[in-house]
Amino acid sequence: MRTPLFLILVTLIFAACEKDISVALPVQDPELVVEGRFESGTYPAVILTHSLNYFSQIDPAVLSNAFVHNATVTVSDGSRTMKLTEQSIDTGGMKFFIYLPDLSQPGNFTGKAPGTYTLHVNADNKAYESVTTIPARGMQLDSLWWTLVTVDDSTKARLWVKITDAPAFGNYGRYFTKRNSEIYLPGLNSVIDDQLVNGATFEIPVDAGVNKNLDPDDRQDAFFELGDTVTLKFCNIDKATWDFWRTLDFAFNSNGNPFSSPTKILGNVPGALGYWGGYTVTYKTIIISR
Repeated sequence: MRTPLFLILVTLIFAACEKDISVALPVQDPELVVEGRFESGTYPAVILTHSLNYFSQIDPAVLSNAFVHNATVTVSDGSRTMKLTEQSIDTGGMKFFIYLPDLSQPGNFTGKAPGTYTLHVNADNKAYESVTTIPARGMQLDSLWWTLVTVDDSTKARLWVKITDAPAFGNYGRYFTKRNSEIYLPGLNSVIDDQLVNGATFEIPVDAGVNKNLDPDDRQDAFFELGDTVTLKFCNIDKATWDFWRTLDFAFNSNGNPFSSPTKILGNVPGALGYWGGYTVTYKTIIISR
């Protein structure tokens, strides 16, 4: 069968109309990114970096160059002010830079609950200020236990907690878990609030914290192994800190979902990205027997 001349002409016309299209991706000026925390009983720590473009190629050199050096960083409790100095931490693969108090100098202080603390940052010829609170224990961690579950024909442990919420509305929490000698890791959904449980004592399951730098297939599941020693780090936080982690957790968990809505990360450092957050910390440890 011969191809009709009409189809041949149409094919030639559309083929002649094809051309390469190049899209100019927008390039934004880098912004200051603040990651600051102040826990009860410890000294504050602040990491300063510059933001990267969405389509940037990430490698150790790019990450190393993102750190902001020679900034002036102070923390005040209203009557005292301490200066944080830049210090480096060698992880064996690359150096990280963090602003911490110089403990050889007088005038440093640890966080207390309740307390209000102001962060001042001068970097890139700009000044930034943010206020956070280390709140009272509006959510009290009462107890920690585990139950056996069957997962893929193997026996594992599910962690549970009992929490008592204070009568007043507006209590917020965030949690981390530590497995044996590993580091503390936050849960995929790491924050809670008392909107539905105000003034009540309630029990909830707690998923194991995850390393979000790993591919999903390489992460450990939500359960613990028999024989694990598990430490739960439960933190009372204020609403601004809760908003930041709530929106960041949601954005992370929605990444790659074509049906999810864009999420704006709610930071609390005007003029910059990121957050300055206070934590009232409680620890509980449990051994999961074999």
